[in-house]
Amino acid sequence: MWMRSSGPASGRGGRARSVSETLAGRATYVPLWPFTRREQLGLGRAGIWSELLATSPEDWHDLVGSQAAPHEDWSALALRGGYPTPSVALEDRAGRELWYDGYIGTYLERDLQMLASVDNLVDFRRLMRAACLRLGGLLNPTDLARDVGLPRQTASRYLSLLETSYQLIRLEPYSVNRTKRLAKTPKVYWSDTGLAAHLVGVTELTGSYLENLVVVGLNAWRDASESRAEILFWRTHSGEEVDFLIEAGGRLLPIEVKAASRVTSRDVRHLQTFRAEYGEAVLGGLVLYNGEKSFRLAEGILAVPWWKVI
Repeated sequence: MWMRSSGPASGRGGRARSVSETLAGRATYVPLWPFTRREQLGLGRAGIWSELLATSPEDWHDLVGSQAAPHEDWSALALRGGYPTPSVALEDRAGRELWYDGYIGTYLERDLQMLASVDNLVDFRRLMRAACLRLGGLLNPTDLARDVGLPRQTASRYLSLLETSYQLIRLEPYSVNRTKRLAKTPKVYWSDTGLAAHLVGVTELTGSYLENLVVVGLNAWRDASESRAEILFWRTHSGEEVDFLIEAGGRLLPIEVKAASRVTSRDVRHLQTFRAEYGEAVLGGLVLYNGEKSFRLAEGILAVPWWKVI
């Protein structure tokens, strides 16, 4: 038995509460993320991460070149999101905006109340919007609480509800010491880019939305595969950062995401620092960018069109 857990009305939420006896040991929970790009194309998968992890970096160029997935405008993909109705059945922007309004209303007025009592739905909506304005940034509950005029304890509780109901994604930082990962500041993303853009009220998107598409695809791949991979990011006290990191089977695959149509050797400095820090555990490095060709940027580091991978 499995339970859908991609939406707030299911999984750990409404359906789980309706069960009068424990299903421990008799139920399997599979998080169903919004449709990935390849699922929307009818390819039934969430990127080529397994193949990349199983292939030597010297052969990545050929692996990526063999992919038949077509080029696409990442901004249009992000605005469409991955929820089935707006991403597949609704082609016009007005129809999607109406659907998102209904989704938010249902989530706030019904599903959220099944998880926990929220005293002020207006404040909760403001915090949702503020979180979406920080996509790809560090999630500091104190700063967020101050910006929206809420007590820190209330803001932290609301953030936990957003994560429990599969709206907000906390991306933990990488550390060799796994306990320290939980003590450090995470980054924030949203489970559906179309909903995030709707909450903020934007149609001209920044590169953080391309990052968000990648992290949702990574999470969907992780939760649908047999690999016990972790999706993390890396950041030093001096500000050096790698956007994403796959940790699987004792190996590390660092990934940078650039919305630009061109990248140069200057874009791999932090990847090179990471590789120097962790040595043989690092399986090459990738720079996903908005271009057309795959090419080597530095030793063991390949620039790859994002649409060839996710």
